[in-house]
Amino acid sequence: MEHQPSVAIIGAGPGGLAAAMLLAANGYKVQVFEKHHQVGGRTSRVRLGEYLFDRGPTFFMMPHLLEEIFHSSGRNLSDYVKLTKLDPLYRLKFGNREFLPTQDREQMKHRLEALFPGSAAGYERFMDDHEKKFAHIVPLLQRPFAQLTDYLRWSVMKALPYLHLHETVYDHLSRYFKYEELKYAFAFQAKYLGMSAWDCPGTFSILSYQEHKYGLFHVEGGLNRLCAAMAQVVEELGGEVQLNAPVEEVVVERGKAVALKLTDGTSVAADEIVINADFSTAASNLFAPGVLKKYSAEKVANKKYSCSTFMMYLGVKRTFDIPHHNIYFAGDYKRNVDEMTKHKVLSEDASYYVHNPSTIDSTLAPQGKSALYVLMPVPNLQADVDWNEHKQAFRDSFIARMEQQPEFAGLSQDIEEEMVLTPHDWMAEHDVYRGATFSMAHSLDQMMYFRPHNRFEELSNVYLVGGGTHPGSGLPTIFESAKISTQLILQKQ
Repeated sequence: MEHQPSVAIIGAGPGGLAAAMLLAANGYKVQVFEKHHQVGGRTSRVRLGEYLFDRGPTFFMMPHLLEEIFHSSGRNLSDYVKLTKLDPLYRLKFGNREFLPTQDREQMKHRLEALFPGSAAGYERFMDDHEKKFAHIVPLLQRPFAQLTDYLRWSVMKALPYLHLHETVYDHLSRYFKYEELKYAFAFQAKYLGMSAWDCPGTFSILSYQEHKYGLFHVEGGLNRLCAAMAQVVEELGGEVQLNAPVEEVVVERGKAVALKLTDGTSVAADEIVINADFSTAASNLFAPGVLKKYSAEKVANKKYSCSTFMMYLGVKRTFDIPHHNIYFAGDYKRNVDEMTKHKVLSEDASYYVHNPSTIDSTLAPQGKSALYVLMPVPNLQADVDWNEHKQAFRDSFIARMEQQPEFAGLSQDIEEEMVLTPHDWMAEHDVYRGATFSMAHSLDQMMYFRPHNRFEELSNVYLVGGGTHPGSGLPTIFESAKISTQLILQKQ
């Protein structure tokens, strides 16, 4: 009887589940091991009484990337989830002024001229230039960078003039926009990478372009439903998704991974291993000392890491007349970002984000009530902040700041259910290294070849998917990482 190739996947996050779908569809015996009681990882569901929330990501863009993975698995995404396109994209609040960007280019120009006179032409140039830039960068996000000579490939050489590696996102956007607030409106997306727009390489100006070009979508029930759908497809294709099944060690013999050892003592042999756990936590904890020479615990500790997030999930007994996505900018935005990323201190005046999906999705809260998701970017655990001591006081001051906004007046009196997640909680409860919720920083020395490779150098049959490997953080690139790693596995057949 012909041997059926097998793969064991650590972690049922979006990257691990995408890899599981693609490999199961190609005839692999697939087993996914998830530590927690549900799939999703940072993209899982939070349930508080009658209220439902996304734990982490709430911005869903470029759904065609996930549709391609479903199609490659013989399925249609639309059969599993319902998507709603958002307009406006989001509401940006600058003090008493607010801006409602839209994907509609003509309408966007009218809104720009009303708030930022003379800016429509810069917006048109931005969109036209970034259409070309994005076309050159996409091929680099769809292939591995396993050796330095990969930089000599023609696709890389053609893309170099468009990467803007010697500019920051903020500098690059200054070519198009003169108003500071407008620059921020196209630069805040650097925080998706946990970075400052004043430090993030100019390459990543494509993040705001992607939103304006392809739009943003809401998934009925939350983005966590994407992971639930992927897990369903894995099982339909004959794979297994085991919950409450933490992995203790990747067992290595003579330079090859041969099995996973679960914390209950079970040994699971597999031909190939895919790691979807937080990269730095996995590299530090899942291998015997000396196995990973390039990514020893000491070397991992010396990497640069993204910021973290302070989260509040609030079940509120009233509704709010605000859009789906809302960002409230600090009075001095650059100072806030510098304090968070450079000085590693908490800002007295910090930007924050409010997700109000109940406005279009009745499945998340009882009628007349709201499931509010509130996020404030904060320093990771390299900061000298004792979150166990300051958690409640920080929460109270955060709520008080929100109540200064007219739409949130009296908020504290209407909260029925609540959960708070600090950087320490991200590490302790979700194995996020240093609480850096966006993984390793995307600095020039931690991109492409210099980011952990999709296949470990020391181990020919251990692969990475997720934000800690190439091409990086964010759901679109996480899906690309799964496609890259699965292709490397399939090429071995």
